[in-house]
Amino acid sequence: MITLAIVGWPGSGKTTLLTELARIFTARGLRVSSIKHTHHDLVLDRPGKDSFRHAQAGAREVILAGPGGFALFSSKPDVPLAELLGRLAPTDLVLLEGFKDYDVPKLLVYRPSLGRPPLWPDMTLLAVACDVTLPECPRPVLALNKPALVADFLTAALGLNAPS
Repeated sequence: MITLAIVGWPGSGKTTLLTELARIFTARGLRVSSIKHTHHDLVLDRPGKDSFRHAQAGAREVILAGPGGFALFSSKPDVPLAELLGRLAPTDLVLLEGFKDYDVPKLLVYRPSLGRPPLWPDMTLLAVACDVTLPECPRPVLALNKPALVADFLTAALGLNAPS
């Protein structure tokens, strides 16, 4: 299972790029899953709902299942990435949003207009997706507004191949 973390400052476009990449890779025949990291506390479902009440009663994990799929809610704190990956069905690529401190391949989404410093001096990156040129960047700089070209780069860099 190949993983790729899409990292960057809040508001940089991580989610937008991740969803575009998921669409592109899926259209190319790859099975794609995703995991989003958050620094915020999670609420297990909505107050008043039965699944919320199950968790409030002490259930560590609650699965909410229906005709459109299922969701697993867990109250286990700080689950290691390896455990999260192990819960996924077999897939070709897992796109991670966040997880910048983990030892996985990373693509940085960077927008200088946000006024935040670049993250490339502090982490190992495959490339940077940006909306401007970055002559000072030591990694390949990809056009953020051309997700198909970003996907082409990642296909080569990660050795992604559609299942035969």
